[in-house]
Amino acid sequence: MKHDYFIALEQKNNSQLILHDVIEQLAFNEQGLIPVVTQDANTKSVLMLAWMNKESLQQTLITKRMTYWSRSRQRFWIKGETSGHTQLLVSMAFDCDGDSILCLVEQSGAACHTGRPNCFYLKVDADSNQVIITNNTDPL
Repeated sequence: MKHDYFIALEQKNNSQLILHDVIEQLAFNEQGLIPVVTQDANTKSVLMLAWMNKESLQQTLITKRMTYWSRSRQRFWIKGETSGHTQLLVSMAFDCDGDSILCLVEQSGAACHTGRPNCFYLKVDADSNQVIITNNTDPL
């Protein structure tokens, strides 16, 4: 179900809104999280899908370092904190329903914990009913 706040924005163009006000209207789930699609600002390759809570979102905006919420570790996850494979925020956008975020980043090193450039290396081949494990340097 669409959120009334975002429905009201559908007919607006070239308007400016207060960032804090929009963040307050985002549709965080029951766990207080929102999905974040992270894309390479230069290549436009989709790198990963992760989660943020309000605090990690605000930390990302302040520091420009991508800060997610780790659902498995239940703590903040600053991308590259241990691996050195950092993501610096270039731009951020909220989707039309306010229930997901798109971040364009400068990626340093691999985005995936497997060492691959991105996390989407399991290519579905529906015709052969197979999943192919790729080096993920090839486009889908």
